[in-house]
Amino acid sequence: MNITAIIQARMGSTRLPGKVMKQLVDRTVLGHVITRCQAIPSINKIVVATTTLDEDKEICDEALNYGVSVYRGSKDDVLNRYYEAATREQSDVVVRITSDCPLLDPKVSEKVILHFLMNDYDYVSSGLSRTFPRGLDTEVFTFEALEQAHEQATKDYEFEHVTPYIYQNPEQFKVHAFSNHLDQSRYRLTLDTYEDWQLISKIYDALYNGDIFYWKNMLELLEREPKLPQINAEVRQKELGE
Repeated sequence: MNITAIIQARMGSTRLPGKVMKQLVDRTVLGHVITRCQAIPSINKIVVATTTLDEDKEICDEALNYGVSVYRGSKDDVLNRYYEAATREQSDVVVRITSDCPLLDPKVSEKVILHFLMNDYDYVSSGLSRTFPRGLDTEVFTFEALEQAHEQATKDYEFEHVTPYIYQNPEQFKVHAFSNHLDQSRYRLTLDTYEDWQLISKIYDALYNGDIFYWKNMLELLEREPKLPQINAEVRQKELGE
């Protein structure tokens, strides 16, 4: 079974432009995301899916530096970009990762993938239940589900965010929310604003020594230093369609 991680990435970000190529200790944010995906045992292939814009050539070059494939497609129709990348790679299963998650935990992602593989689901996500911190999100779905979404989606946000057509139609797809045993959603570990960047930089300064660290390590740090999660506590996540 060909399990392909597709990392969507582009330089154009409204709240923090160029965020995926910001230097985070010894490598870029995108470099850390790729490295963490490479540590997920079940994944066979990794593709960075970016746009055809000239500004995103930098992303292509960085992906190739880490030995992963690149697909260049539509800027706005990310659903089509995913579909075409998955088609080219002959993917059976797609793992959706966003490049603004340099704290992605490979162990959590592996659990989500294994839960998908051991059950008869079309789509499994650690983000649906919102028990994990935002930034550890992993979505896993069949190529067939992606193909149906590609053929049947009609709303703008369905094209921008790839998977809403799947998880908002549970009568059409077997959808499952992979939940954490504790609700730790109060922590925000994604990179979308300057406040997010401040927190993530401090976490890396405290925990990174060249090797991957995990959610358990981050949680211990955030509980030991409760002022840290206050740095981006007021950041509001954009809603679908914004």
